[in-house]
Amino acid sequence: MSRRFRSACVSGTMVLMALLSWGCDRSGTQELRSYVDEVRARPPGPIEPLPEIQPVDAFVFEPDGRRDPFVMDTQTAAAAGADNSLAPDPLRPKEELESYPLDSLRMVGTVQQQETRWALVRTREGLVYRVRVGNHLGMNNGQIVDITDDAVRLTEIVSEIPGDWRERSAELKLTP
Repeated sequence: MSRRFRSACVSGTMVLMALLSWGCDRSGTQELRSYVDEVRARPPGPIEPLPEIQPVDAFVFEPDGRRDPFVMDTQTAAAAGADNSLAPDPLRPKEELESYPLDSLRMVGTVQQQETRWALVRTREGLVYRVRVGNHLGMNNGQIVDITDDAVRLTEIVSEIPGDWRERSAELKLTP
């Protein structure tokens, strides 16, 4: 096809579409205008009244031997106020792998470099990190205490009730 013929076809098609849309537009517009005029001529309807607000009955707390929910009991207060040396340091900067749950991390290998053994840990995104004894990982304040050829052992510090911290062991097994 020549360029001139193609240009003529495109121009002819454009003119034909403009004529068709102009014809459709006039009849559709007339119907729309008559409907709008009809709606405007209708008398306005009544506005519904606002719903009536029901009063709320006041409730007075009467303890009758029950504990006050707004006062901490002595056992919880003693546990929260106890000097617990296991509590994690809130000012310690978090390491990258502490933003992942422990079950989403996988040990994929080890590397020995002079006297230091490193574990290779993969995240769910596929990123591989190199960690050693003393590094932290997992969301429960886990600190690596041992790295073997087939596992990374760590100690986590968890809170069972506010202020009461406990240590527990966890490990990442080598996954092929």
